[in-house]
Amino acid sequence: MRYFRLLVLGNGISAYGSYLNMVALNVFVYDATGSALAAGLFMAVRLATSVVSGWVSGRLVTAHDRKRLMVGADLCQAVALLTLLFAPDGTRVGLLYALAVVTGGCSTLSQVALRSSIPEIVGAEHRVRANGLLVTGRSLAMIAGFASSGLVVAEFGYSAAFALDAATFLVSATVLYLLPVRTKAPAAGAGSAESSDAARWTARMLLGTAPVLMAMIAIRAVDGLGSSSHNVALPIYSSALDPDHPATFISQFWATWAIGNIVAQQVIGRVTKKSGRTPGERAFALGACVMSAGFIVVFCGLPTVPAVIAALVAGAADGFTEIVYVSRLQTAPDEQRGRLFGLSASAENTGFGLGMLVSGALLERFSPLQVVAAFQGLAIALCVALLLVLVRRGGERDPGDEGKTSADDTGDRDAGDRDAVADDKGGRDASTVTEGRG
Repeated sequence: MRYFRLLVLGNGISAYGSYLNMVALNVFVYDATGSALAAGLFMAVRLATSVVSGWVSGRLVTAHDRKRLMVGADLCQAVALLTLLFAPDGTRVGLLYALAVVTGGCSTLSQVALRSSIPEIVGAEHRVRANGLLVTGRSLAMIAGFASSGLVVAEFGYSAAFALDAATFLVSATVLYLLPVRTKAPAAGAGSAESSDAARWTARMLLGTAPVLMAMIAIRAVDGLGSSSHNVALPIYSSALDPDHPATFISQFWATWAIGNIVAQQVIGRVTKKSGRTPGERAFALGACVMSAGFIVVFCGLPTVPAVIAALVAGAADGFTEIVYVSRLQTAPDEQRGRLFGLSASAENTGFGLGMLVSGALLERFSPLQVVAAFQGLAIALCVALLLVLVRRGGERDPGDEGKTSADDTGDRDAGDRDAVADDKGGRDASTVTEGRG
């Protein structure tokens, strides 16, 4: 874990650059083109690239060294930003869409590679704690990125924002390159045969032997719909609350949400350490219900204090479910893990992108509360259905219990496959973590 904390620091720095970039680039596109359509197209290109990259990234992280892939992804983003920075003013608009492709693809690749590597970097028994640290680092980075983006652009201009963003990726790449960490399990056979077996095992698992895991991935995709709805609705709702200061409630919401994420990391880390067990599928479904309900309550027109408390609860539940979810996927054998995270990234980005389009259209006719309640209500319905299935299946077993999965830890892939199949058939208690969309 000593090296992992440095990795978290580097990842947090690059995440800060990404959130800064998210604001600065979107505003720059609109300022440079004067067209809301162009700004929307930029976001659409980036999201579409992220969806496609999820499928490709799963194969890449299975076949190649993940540390090199993460370093390369950071360097590619830095080079793309520096190219935009030094390009003549007349060519910048055209380069923006190339930048959207690079950043969308590389950020997804880096995410899939990192999540797939956690059990190899820190050990399977520490993966929940490691995932929690990543959630905390990203939440702090989000607060800093959103809070400073307006100041950086206003005081120093877009060029300074692009240069700072590029620097954060260079720092992250340097930290990753220098850290003596192993990101992939040692190969145990012929590369091509193992890759083919991994592909067949993953397809078999997803189609026939892991209905609960597939349900969790589907819920995360629907969570993406819900996340997009409150992201789009928040500026409208905040403007209605206080037309003179529309940014006030937005800043309160995101700051409180991030604090909730950090609280979740602290709580789940202590509970896991004390009990020796990690939350499983039932905890994931319950947490997702609380998260969606919290987001709905935020838009109910409550006074500031109750609304902020609801945002805190939603943020904590969001962080909790992300940690549980990612940790659950990390229980898969190393050779299948990358493909699972690639599929998950594609599903989540698809849900988020589709939700941005649909919720934006619906908000032309319906109130923010109605739109958010519809999207988040769908997520709650799916979670309740999953809970009912899990209750009917009976008790869960913790895939993170080292005494019960020693075959996985020692590299016995056949035993690991049998454990994973049996767990998915029986509804086992597991742990997880993923990137929170907020």
